Amino acid sequence: MSSGLIVQVRYFASLREALGSAETVEVDAGSTVGALRDLLIARGGEHARLLARGRAVRCALQQVMTDETAALHDGAEVAFFPPVTGG
Repeated sequence: MSSGLIVQVRYFASLREALGSAETVEVDAGSTVGALRDLLIARGGEHARLLARGRAVRCALQQVMTDETAALHDGAEVAFFPPVTGG
C-alpha cells in the first residue's frame, strides 16, 4: 500500500504553454509545495528549466496564494504560474 499523496498540479500562462494545463503527481506524505516543486524540477527538461530555483514562480494551494512551506494533503490542487505583470 502506498503512503503517498495524490495532488493535482495546474500550470498557468507561460508555464501552461510549455508544460500543459495540468497533471496528477504522487508525492510523499508530509510533503510541502516546495517539495513538490523540487520533485518536478528533478524530472529535468522543461520542468527543470521553468520551475528552477532562482526563477520567479508563484504558487497557490486550493486556489489561495501560498508560499512553499504549505503542507500538501491528498487530493490537493497546486497551481504554479509566473508573477503577474501588466500595466
